[in-house]
Amino acid sequence: MTKITRETVQDSLDPTDWQDLREQGHRMLDDMLDYLKQIRQRPVWQPAPQAVREVFRQPLPQASGDLAAAHATFMHDILPYAVGNAHPGFMGWVHGGGTPVGMLAEMLAAGLNANLGGRDQIPVEVEWQIVRWMRELFGFPDTASGLFVTGTSMANLIAVLVARTAVLGGAVRYQGMASGGKRLTAYTSAGAHGCIAQAMDLTGLGMDALRVIPVDERFQMDIAALTAAIAQDREQGYTPFFIAGTAGSVDVGAIDDLTALADLAQKEALWFHIDGAYGALAMLSPELAPRLAGLERADSVAFDFHKWGQVPYDAGFILVRDGTLHYDAFASPAAYLRRETCGMAAGSPWPCDFGPDLSRGFRALKTWFTLQVYGAERLGMSIAKTCALGQYLKQRIEATPALELLAPVALNIVCFRYRCDDADRVNAAIVIAIQESGIAAPSTTTINGKLAIRAAIVNHRTDTVDIDALIDAALKFGESIAHNRNDHGTE
Repeated sequence: MTKITRETVQDSLDPTDWQDLREQGHRMLDDMLDYLKQIRQRPVWQPAPQAVREVFRQPLPQASGDLAAAHATFMHDILPYAVGNAHPGFMGWVHGGGTPVGMLAEMLAAGLNANLGGRDQIPVEVEWQIVRWMRELFGFPDTASGLFVTGTSMANLIAVLVARTAVLGGAVRYQGMASGGKRLTAYTSAGAHGCIAQAMDLTGLGMDALRVIPVDERFQMDIAALTAAIAQDREQGYTPFFIAGTAGSVDVGAIDDLTALADLAQKEALWFHIDGAYGALAMLSPELAPRLAGLERADSVAFDFHKWGQVPYDAGFILVRDGTLHYDAFASPAAYLRRETCGMAAGSPWPCDFGPDLSRGFRALKTWFTLQVYGAERLGMSIAKTCALGQYLKQRIEATPALELLAPVALNIVCFRYRCDDADRVNAAIVIAIQESGIAAPSTTTINGKLAIRAAIVNHRTDTVDIDALIDAALKFGESIAHNRNDHGTE
């Protein structure tokens, strides 16, 4: 055991030379601002050489190191080999681009190092303010509750847990699924994200209890098929309890008919949840908000600020209409979480009463800064712009005989492919070639059995020049690969 002396007490992890740290910190900040300012000059993505990977396979360091050296390693071996979602050419998955404002706010949050599990502190009030703003945005009542989480996967899990408590009562928290004596079933579309099935797994309900409903020609959940599935389950002795609608599907960006789902959920007395991972924030755009009619009737909505909201990762959110029920699904009587009417243990309820995390970062601060600095109007315009770019890409595809559009463009996701023989193999190779070129970063998906090039336009930095670059690259590599060259489009 280390003997405590005057010297060891003074030997904290703070720097011995604050001025040296300050100067190094400014260099680090300047490097990141330069990175964002000059990002178009970089490739979207590039594969990391084996030598770089080896840098991160070294044993645990025992002796103290140098901050400047660690920073140099970051700049040389980490920054150039990230996935590239800050780049305007990144269209592979639904990733937000972040902002300099959000980056600076994250620095402030890290310096404060607040634990947002609870206690009487203003950082918790900042999170509650975001809850109030989201109630306003989505038309939820003042009694609605909300919580920051890692992302929509966790938010969807929380929604299933709250809905489970609603149908089985508080006993399910102590006795498990056997407490209710019911076989619960839930419903979502074939276009829903896989985390809905994962939530069924993690809550103990089982993935077999999730009914996957087919979609129509617009890739929306088939209401007639859903109605029939609920009726069939009731006839077979099951207890339907949960419908998960989608606002912005993962493959094509489709929005389910939320009003029809709300009507059916009300008629059948089912919990109506919306996975709005990125699409829900279309409510910020007066132009797009009407497409989300019915969202205001949901029992819960899950979404991410780190997608269309452009908040740095991670900043997921769950909003629940019945705040009391949300509280009852998670609140803990643990003695070490005892509440008081004054002092640091005041301010109940706490965020930890609405989710599984006791230790929680200050995600609310970067979201608060983003909303305060940019405002709802400008963020809404940014969201509308990405949808306009989706239409621009659609028009470019339709005007190019060598390309084929594979799905309707509801929001900002465009699925297409190069027309040729052996099209699945060729288009898969086209996507890899584009990614490795650093020009752009699309991904692939499968639409009606056909492999598609998928472009998800989420980044606020993306413009028509990036769309044109994607089209040009697809044509260039498509022609090369289709004419029996190797899969990277080279001689």
